Amino acid sequence: MANEGEALQLNLGSLRSTMSLTLHTHHASRIWHGRAPAEGKPGIVGLNGFVAIMSKLKRGAEQNDPYSDWWMLRIEEKLGATKERLQLLREQVDQALADVPAALSLGDNLNVQPVKLPLFVSSQLGFMAVYLLADYDELARRLILAHHTALIDRSTLERWLNEGAHALRSLFSLAQQYRYSGTTRDDFASKNAAARAALEKFGELPQDVLEGTRRSRFAPPIARRSPLPSRPPRTNGAGEVSANDAGGSEPAEAADGHEDEPAASADEEDDPA
Repeated sequence: MANEGEALQLNLGSLRSTMSLTLHTHHASRIWHGRAPAEGKPGIVGLNGFVAIMSKLKRGAEQNDPYSDWWMLRIEEKLGATKERLQLLREQVDQALADVPAALSLGDNLNVQPVKLPLFVSSQLGFMAVYLLADYDELARRLILAHHTALIDRSTLERWLNEGAHALRSLFSLAQQYRYSGTTRDDFASKNAAARAALEKFGELPQDVLEGTRRSRFAPPIARRSPLPSRPPRTNGAGEVSANDAGGSEPAEAADGHEDEPAASADEEDDPA
């Protein structure tokens, strides 16, 4: 009898799970899409763009780029602050809805035709932003209900909706500033030209981040690769390090080449209550 243990060969692929996000308000839908540039104001990416940036950020941290690790810490901190801001708004609307008389029963304020968006998210920080958008959609529904039932006035409705939207857009705007440095901690250890150029372009790093002793709790394991033959950085005629060697190019794609970005969708109008 053949040894079944030796004969058995496993060729497993990547795990995948079908995911989707249901939104009931056009306020949340606008956050999904982002804001286009207008009247001298720069555009802001939406949730789909944020998720794509987080995928690149994760790959950069995986490739031992200390700047990517620093950005992961900054984005994680900003996610926490955004969550706290939305929670404060939720408590305020809960307090307003608590004034409903006991004899009156209010059901959930749901859209009769919500939009269901497919999700393709490969980073934990991306998922945290998805949760925040879902929280904002629920907050918007409850605010619209509170206004419809005369528990808050129009100015309060608009102010709280704008505060929640601003918190999310501020998060996405911060993520837009991320750039892959193209360097590794080995470059900084050897103090080579690439490290010097990155320091000049992106600034100093906290020592514990540079050493890798402080990383995001969602930071990926650092991919260890066989060292390539060393070469001097390319320079132009003036002796300056080229852009590719100084950083700023995109991190290499993940092994499966999967670009995790949610699909876009059409805006939906809100009908109060």
